[in-house]
Amino acid sequence: MNSGGRSHGLWHASAPPGPSVLPLSGRTTADAVIVGAGYTGCSAALHMALSSAKPIVLEAFEIGFGGAGRNVGLVNAGLWVRPEAVPAAIGVERGERLLKQLGEAPALVFDLISRHDIDCEAIRAGTLHCAADRHGASDLAERASQWRRRGVAVELIEGTDAARLTGSEAFASVLLDPRAGTIQPLAYVRGLARAAIRHGARIHARSPVVLCEDLGEVWRIRTPDGSVEAPRVIVATDVYSTGPWKALSAEQVPLPYFNLATAPLPPRLLARILPERQGAWDTKSILSSFRLDQQGRLIFGSVGALCRGGARVHAQWARRELARLFPALGTVNFEHAWYGTIGMTDNALPRLHELGRNVVSISGYNGRGIAPGTSFGRDLARLTLGETDIDSLAVPRTSVRPASLRALKGAIYEAGAQLAHASGARF
Repeated sequence: MNSGGRSHGLWHASAPPGPSVLPLSGRTTADAVIVGAGYTGCSAALHMALSSAKPIVLEAFEIGFGGAGRNVGLVNAGLWVRPEAVPAAIGVERGERLLKQLGEAPALVFDLISRHDIDCEAIRAGTLHCAADRHGASDLAERASQWRRRGVAVELIEGTDAARLTGSEAFASVLLDPRAGTIQPLAYVRGLARAAIRHGARIHARSPVVLCEDLGEVWRIRTPDGSVEAPRVIVATDVYSTGPWKALSAEQVPLPYFNLATAPLPPRLLARILPERQGAWDTKSILSSFRLDQQGRLIFGSVGALCRGGARVHAQWARRELARLFPALGTVNFEHAWYGTIGMTDNALPRLHELGRNVVSISGYNGRGIAPGTSFGRDLARLTLGETDIDSLAVPRTSVRPASLRALKGAIYEAGAQLAHASGARF
C-alpha cells in the first residue's frame, strides 16, 4: 500500500487481507457514487446497502489508503476541542446534538464490529488523556467538568492510580473516557468494506475520479478506464482529496503524524504498561500517543513526518521519550514505522459541504476519524436515501474556503516538531 515511502507500517503487516476489488472498467450505473474508501465512504456504502440500495465506491488507491489505514487506532468519543467549544462555535442546539452524536459514535463502531464480525483487535476499555504538566492537569479537570455536566461518566484519576493505569510516573493525572477504545484501524476499514460488499455495494480500487459531469438527472463520474452514472454523489476523501474535489484538502492545514512500533513486549512489561489496554495520548501541544496492539507491541506516535531528516530525528526522540516514560523498557528498537496526514480545520470542527446538486461531503476530522467518520458516513447514507435532509444533520452546512497560508502552516508543524524532538523541548 506504500506510495513513495513509509505509509501503513504495522497495520499493513498485521491486518487481515481486504476484499479483492478491481478497478472500474466500462460504463455502469448505481444508486449513488461514493468517492473514497475510508471510514466515511465505507460506512456510507454499508448503511446504504443495508437499506437495499446499490452504491458504488471509487477509491483512487486501495481501501484504507488515506488516514483510515495510518492512524493510531483510538476510537475516541467527542471532538478534539473541549465540549463547551462546540455549542459556542455552531450554536447550542446543534452543538449539543453533535456532542451527543459523537459521544455515541464509539458504540456504533463497536456495534458494527460485532454485527458484521470484523476482525480488528477491538478493545473497548476506554482511552486515557494524560496530563503532561500542571497546565495539562488543569485542562483535564475542566474537560471532566464539562463532560459531567452533560451526564457523561468520565473519570479524573490522579497520583498513584494514574501511574498504575499508564505504567508511568510522568503523568500527574489522566482522564478516563469509558465510551472509547482501540482497534486495528486498517483491519476495521477493510472489514467495513467487506460487509458493504456482502450486502450489495460495489467497490473499485485503483479508480481515481478524473471528471465529474452534471447530466441533469444524474452525474457521470469518470475514472481512467470507466464511468458511473448516478443521481447522487458522496465525496469522502477528506485531506487526501485530489481531482475534482481537491478544494476539500485545500481548506485543511496538513499535520504530519508518525507511529513507531516495538517488538512484542515481555509479560513482565505488559503487566505494567497500560495494564488495562486503554489507548492514551498526552496534553502537550506537540502531543504523543501510545497504546498496545493485540500482540503486545507498544505503538508510540507524535507529530512529524518520517521522511528526509525527520525519520532520524523523530525516531531518536521517540527512544529518549520512551526511556523517560517507561524506564523499565531499556533499549528500544522499532520493528515498524509509518506516517500520514491529519487535516486540521481552523476551529477543529468538521465541515459539511454541498458541492453541487445532490453532491455532499463531510471532512475535517482533526485527528478524530474513526468514530466520527463512521457516524457521519451513516448520516450521508441516510441523506442520500432521502431519510433526512442536509440541514437536519448535526454538522452545519458551510461553503468551501481555502485555509490561509496552508502550505506555510503545514511546513511550520513539521519544522516545529523536528526542532522540539531534536532539542527535547516540551510544549
